[in-house]
Amino acid sequence: MNNDQNLPSGNLSAQLQAITATVQDAAQICQGDVTAILALLRQLEHLHKEIRDGIFQDSLPDNRQRLYALLKDIESEGGWPYIERMRLQAFLVNLPVDKGEENPVIKNTNESLDTDSCLEW
Repeated sequence: MNNDQNLPSGNLSAQLQAITATVQDAAQICQGDVTAILALLRQLEHLHKEIRDGIFQDSLPDNRQRLYALLKDIESEGGWPYIERMRLQAFLVNLPVDKGEENPVIKNTNESLDTDSCLEW
């Protein structure tokens, strides 16, 4: 929330910029190594979950006025944070298909393939 009194907003902004730069640097180092990029994404997802389930939930408002202020902030600042997973179909786009071989996984493109319907990664 914008009215957090634990950290001055300038200090928080600088820390967020430093975190962003560090993550972007790590992504650049991993470029071309899909396993390393996947590990980075998993770490970010783990960190997101850890913060959400710990510090964030412990800091949730305890009255209607603070809840209203939080909801207004969420709405005005871009919504609820969410880490989206790629859809399985996005992976299949890069697979070469042999002309003589039918691939039943990508044969029917009208079906929506989604990681939500598959095992969690």
